[in-house]
This record gives sequence, C-alpha cells and structure tokens, in this order.
Amino acid sequence: MAITSTGLNAATNVDYTETTAVKDKSILGKDDFMQLLLVELQNQDPTEPMDSDKILTQTSQLAGLESTENTNKALSDLAAALGTSQQFSTIGAIGKTADLGSNAIAHDEGSSSLFEVYFPQDVASGNIEITDSEGNIISTISLEESEAGVYQFDWDGELTSGEAATSGLYYVSASYKNANGDDLTTRMGAYPIESVRFEDGEALVKVGSNYVALENVVEIY
Repeated sequence: MAITSTGLNAATNVDYTETTAVKDKSILGKDDFMQLLLVELQNQDPTEPMDSDKILTQTSQLAGLESTENTNKALSDLAAALGTSQQFSTIGAIGKTADLGSNAIAHDEGSSSLFEVYFPQDVASGNIEITDSEGNIISTISLEESEAGVYQFDWDGELTSGEAATSGLYYVSASYKNANGDDLTTRMGAYPIESVRFEDGEALVKVGSNYVALENVVEIY
C-alpha cells in the first residue's frame, strides 16, 4: 500500500494591542557616554577646566565603544544571514536519501506496530524481516509485487512460533528481488527526501509520511 500524507493548516490570531518598549537603564551606550561627557564639560570649574588629555581619552573611549557596537551588530547580522543561507541550502537535499540512523521499532505487547520501508527498486518478491536484539529473525511479512517507493506495513506482533512478541525494541529490514532477479536489501529508517519545510526557524525534511528535524538525520546521500 502506497503512503499518502496529510498536511495541516495553522491559523494565527494577530493581537494589535500597542506596546511600548522599555529601555534597559542598566546598560549605557555611546550616546549615554557622550551625554555624560557634555554634562561634565558644562559643569566643570572654570578656574580648573578639564585636562585636554582627559577629554581626548574619553573621546577615544567613545569612538572605541561605537566601533565595538558596530562590530557586534555586523557579526549578529552575519550570523543571521549564514543561518538563513544554511537552512535554504537544505533544499538541495530534495531527491536524496536521508538516513535516520536506526531501523528499530518500539513494540508494545498485545498491540500492532506500524512502520514504513523504502524500496529503491521495483519489488518482484521478498520478505520483511523482523529481528530481535540478537539478530534472530522472529517474524516475517511477505512482500507483494510492487513498484519502487515507500510502503507502510502493520506488524501484529505475532512471532513465527505463533506466540505474541513481548514489549521491547525490534529491528526491521527487507530482502527482496527486483524484476531482473537481483538480490537486494533495504531497511527501515532510510527514505528519500521529498520536500523541506521551515517552521519557527527550523528546517524539517519530509521522509516517508513524516516531517523530521534535520538534526535527526545522521546522513544524506
């Protein structure tokens, strides 16, 4: 059965209440230091004017402060630009394969487990193989003839012995033949990237029927 995906639409309510930004009085900028210097000059003792060297020193400090503020702003803008550029570079990964790094499913005894497997080539015959932590095949699901793509399977938890699998981690892989009779293998956890979505500044890639954060992808090839 081929996989279909459903998109969700989100609506946002806009609050037009006016707000006034409150300036942090505990932080002084270059304008504050300039104002302090002017007040100091205005209130200096005419009989003992401020030393010109002191004025030059304070002026130099003001220039240094302004330069530092400009540098910090430039670095902040550069970091934001690089972050945006890196996010949009993810678009180039569309069509490639994303490996999530694991083919494990968490199964609860008495329930069924849904999972998806990507077949890079057409399937002529084969089996889904479910193994335990020691690599023993404990259950199989027969594959029908189908085209290449991502397919969803539902494991009822029944073991080859007829007993029910206990709760725990199990691992999913597949062995199959293509139309030419070639022996091929694949596993759960590796899917083609179909699209990229940006949400709250985070890049999400669509693999199978789900969107996952790019940080959860261990390899793209």
